[in-house]
Amino acid sequence: MRFDNPVPVTTIAQLIGAEIVGNVNGNVTGINEIHKVSTGDLVFADHPKYYDKCINSAATFIIINKKMDCPQGKALLIVDDPFEAYLKIVKFYRPFTPSMKNISDTASVGEGTVIMPGAYIGNHVTIGKNCIIHPNVTILDYCIIGDDVFIQAGTVIGSDAFYYNKKTNRDIHYKKMDSCGRVLIENGVEIGANCSVDRGVSHDTIIGAGTKMDNLIHIGHDTVIGKNCLFAGQVGIAGATTIEDNVILWGQVGVSKTLTIGKDAIVYAQSGVKDSIAGGKVYFGSPVEDAREKMKEFVWIKRIPQLWEKVMANK
Repeated sequence: MRFDNPVPVTTIAQLIGAEIVGNVNGNVTGINEIHKVSTGDLVFADHPKYYDKCINSAATFIIINKKMDCPQGKALLIVDDPFEAYLKIVKFYRPFTPSMKNISDTASVGEGTVIMPGAYIGNHVTIGKNCIIHPNVTILDYCIIGDDVFIQAGTVIGSDAFYYNKKTNRDIHYKKMDSCGRVLIENGVEIGANCSVDRGVSHDTIIGAGTKMDNLIHIGHDTVIGKNCLFAGQVGIAGATTIEDNVILWGQVGVSKTLTIGKDAIVYAQSGVKDSIAGGKVYFGSPVEDAREKMKEFVWIKRIPQLWEKVMANK
């Protein structure tokens, strides 16, 4: 999430009750997760295994629950519970503001765009030119839609991320990590009926120009999809995944989190992608393998009864 204007680190520290170690004169430009941070960002670490990674990342400001050596130019904000501090910042700078109109007064809709009855367009949404938004589509706050985008009935753009912080010392073990990111849909994208595209937790979920999606597809938070991809029905993609240009995922392909599918890859129907795969190849199976090798394996499996009969006949 980018702040509208840079915020003095002292203001953030006062908001969350933090002690500052390091650069007290810096300005925070946004808040982000560790895999998306850049200079000026604020990130939080609430477990020792993430301390060094966060401190040595591109982030300039780190909310942390332990005093440590601070690199020059950076600042540590020491609090008892960094996760609660994160939530407080999100609630303050990106509060939930209900809009009771079908199209929010703060939304912007481009020339030639048609919004059908029953659609809901939230706060600070931007929709480009010559789009068609079909009935009962929901586009939630801060999402950005490009030109010539078609979204079929019942689809939700910008739903909250399925992202929870697990703490076994609480009565409720899973506490929701509030989403303050966006969905960015580039020009010429078509999205089928009853799809869901989650917003980023603190960054953006992106669907590249020219990508086409069938019905009943789920795109997880912070996923980045390249240009001219083709997804068939019931594809499910978990969070923070990167899918490069021209990838084809056929029906019911499941893709795990934080991996990369390379450019021009094709994954056949009902396959499961659990790790990163190279581009320019065809895959099948769960977990996926080279499709030709997998088909050979199936041929041999079918021959097992015949081979067994020969073995038994020779005894």
